[in-house]
Amino acid sequence: MTANRQKILNAAKHLLRQLLAIFQYSIRARDLVWHTSHTLTVVLATLTLVAGLLPGAVAYVGKLIVDAVVHTTHSNLGASSFTALTYVGIEAIVVMLLAASQRGLILCQSLLRVLLAQKVNVLILEKALTLDLTHFEDSEFYDLMTKARREASTRPLSLVSRTFTLIQNVLSLLTYGGLLLKFSFWAVIGLAIAGVPAFIAETRFASEAFRIFRWQAPETRQQNYLETLMAREDFAMEVQLYQLGATLLERYHATFNRLYGEDRDLTIRRGIWGYLLGLLSTAAFYLAYAWIVIETIAGKISLGDMTMYLMVFRQGQSTFSSALSAVGGMYEDNLYLSNLYEFLEQPISKYNGTATKGLILGDGVRFENVSFTYPGTTRAALKNISLHLKPGEKLAIVGENGSGKTTLIKLLTRLYMPDEGRILLDGLDLREWDIEVLHRRIGVIFQNFVRYQFTVGENVGVGDVNYLEDSERWEVASEKGMSKPFIELMPQGFRTQLGRWFKGGIELSVGQWQKIALSRAFMRTGADILVLDEPTSAMDAEAEYKIFDRFRKLTQNQMVFLISHRFSTVRMADTIAVLEGGVLLEMGTHEELRKAGGRYAQLFSIQAAGYH
Repeated sequence: MTANRQKILNAAKHLLRQLLAIFQYSIRARDLVWHTSHTLTVVLATLTLVAGLLPGAVAYVGKLIVDAVVHTTHSNLGASSFTALTYVGIEAIVVMLLAASQRGLILCQSLLRVLLAQKVNVLILEKALTLDLTHFEDSEFYDLMTKARREASTRPLSLVSRTFTLIQNVLSLLTYGGLLLKFSFWAVIGLAIAGVPAFIAETRFASEAFRIFRWQAPETRQQNYLETLMAREDFAMEVQLYQLGATLLERYHATFNRLYGEDRDLTIRRGIWGYLLGLLSTAAFYLAYAWIVIETIAGKISLGDMTMYLMVFRQGQSTFSSALSAVGGMYEDNLYLSNLYEFLEQPISKYNGTATKGLILGDGVRFENVSFTYPGTTRAALKNISLHLKPGEKLAIVGENGSGKTTLIKLLTRLYMPDEGRILLDGLDLREWDIEVLHRRIGVIFQNFVRYQFTVGENVGVGDVNYLEDSERWEVASEKGMSKPFIELMPQGFRTQLGRWFKGGIELSVGQWQKIALSRAFMRTGADILVLDEPTSAMDAEAEYKIFDRFRKLTQNQMVFLISHRFSTVRMADTIAVLEGGVLLEMGTHEELRKAGGRYAQLFSIQAAGYH
């Protein structure tokens, strides 16, 4: 007996938790909709109240019409006919008002849906802009963002609409219940009980659908990636030459079939159980139907009462099922909204300094025993790195792939924070710097730079967003980056559209793109730190030499961090740092390192032998 009581108690607790979960995000969703459009939200709420009260009025006026018709046999025909027709007119007006309110609800929801989808997408994008690079290099984070974007733009409005629907249904049920209580209290109880099984089943299936949705996020992202490979112009050449099309399409089909199989099984089970449990409501209605007919035959209620009760019971049952469905839907919406708010509540970097200048002006950049390991890995990318670069000095960083060169740059630009040690700029830890001030002091071109599908001028201008449309700065920066000669030959010069995504766009060679990216780095005229990560890897040796010879002259007062595999380039630097396995093996000038006979001398000899 105690065990059974404990089972009942546990079941009650579980049901209570589910009911509380229904309202977990309801207030936040309401606030979101309210801030999207005050006017539409007020209109939506008002029309919901109207649409909730009018159905009961229609049922009651219908009763009055039938009673007026029956009374024509017992009273003055003309007066009764006039009364019946008057009621018909009243019902017509009420029905038109009901139709208008329902049409207005659809209109408001349609407008709010568009505005809310935009607002939620903006919230997601704004959040994405505040996150660290670690988030974007984490596959689980991408799954979270995918889940947030897939459903979150529609779920807040759905939750609020269902909340209003629930209020509307409750109002209707109150009017129906008030009319039906005159017939029988037990009829009201039967009306309520008949819809409960379907509600429980719907809630259970909603939870299962949500679990499947969460499980499918990685595979859905994989399917989207396969679409990108087959449909993007920057992948098309390699896909065709390697004859990958059929293989990728086969994988696409296989992924879809897995996803579809899970969804199909759930949809079939949901449909079957929904039908079977819906039969209970049908049975309850016809039992009530028979009961009302018997009472009418016995003369206990009038024909008008019978008509009203039948209408009230049928519509009340439908309304009660709709109310339970709204509650079940609210529960489902809350499940999906948890994805949105889980994403929006991702913690942002705790290192958000406010400093705009250092403690020791002109001290340059210092790495002091810096170590770093990427999240999710055990092997250190950098170990105890110490170096000092003063204003005007040029540091070249060499080493094999995976030696930690780009990682060092990511730490310098504060895309990551060191696990141990510290990095100083003008004597102040990078953690203490205002991130925007810090980034304005750095001009950078990464090896995997972005090829924006913008105009030429905008592709250069993104180097300093404050002067994105400044054509004079475009001219100066492109001249420094040696891209101006071929830009002047383009159909519309700096206004020429680049890339193939949009009409009239032209594509550049890889070397030309690199010169555009190099020009981008020169947009920040106030930057005293320049970071060049393989900036000329696609250029021939002669073009590279010209660029770096010019580069040295243009950056006499700036600190430069240069990553390159070509030793003809790095020998132009003041100092060369050699990294291997995340460790700083040696450091010095080109001649010093060659004479030392260490790793640099070995790598230089290997590369030099390739030119003989």
